[in-house]
Amino acid sequence: MSILEGVLIKNGLLTAFALIGVTMLVSYWASEKLTRGRLHGSAVAILFGLLMAVLAGGKNGVADIPMLSGVGLMGGAMLRDFAIVATAFGVRREEFVKSGVIGMASLFLGLFVSFFAGGAVAFAFGYRDPVSITTIGAGAATYIVGPVTGGALGASGEVIALSIAAGLVKAIAVMIATPFLAKLIGLNNPRAAMIFGGLMGTNSGVMAGLAATDPKLVPYGAMTATFYTGLGCLLGPSVMFMIARALF
Repeated sequence: MSILEGVLIKNGLLTAFALIGVTMLVSYWASEKLTRGRLHGSAVAILFGLLMAVLAGGKNGVADIPMLSGVGLMGGAMLRDFAIVATAFGVRREEFVKSGVIGMASLFLGLFVSFFAGGAVAFAFGYRDPVSITTIGAGAATYIVGPVTGGALGASGEVIALSIAAGLVKAIAVMIATPFLAKLIGLNNPRAAMIFGGLMGTNSGVMAGLAATDPKLVPYGAMTATFYTGLGCLLGPSVMFMIARALF
């Protein structure tokens, strides 16, 4: 057992890939057999991941287990950003240009609607200081924008955790609801996918939802969702905070 444990620890990243591979295999099987594809496999995988993190406990979930420490690297910012950039390369320039002003407007509209909605919820639950309201509002945009904004403004760990939770709830809601609503909202072409990505913003939710709708639309939604995240990280600690400070 100690020999196997040593091998797994020394090859942490490979172990992480194997674990994620098995998790995805089980998730897609569960999606197909238990929900008949209504709940996308990636959504099931995220739920499995959250469950494993809760069961593992600790500060970093399963990454705190020595044999699974490679999960921390695999799930870190470096590989995440690499995957986002690689996905964006699937975009055809002429299709992106077609989104025009509406595509750009969707970024700002989606960002500020999420911010004000998250800020309103924070206010309703008793938060009155602009730092906390801004951080939780930014978390409602995405679970990346929230901690970036909170870190820049000096928010407490509790508030940053709430902002991440808000972003995760949004991501899961988007990925689950997208396949059901796609036909109703006309989500069947690259232009619509870019506008959708700009409005929703959450990379994981948009990509998983579009993958369940039409895999060909994923790069287009991912492109504007990536812009959304970057724009949110810029506006969160600046414009959003100034608005919150003026109001509260």
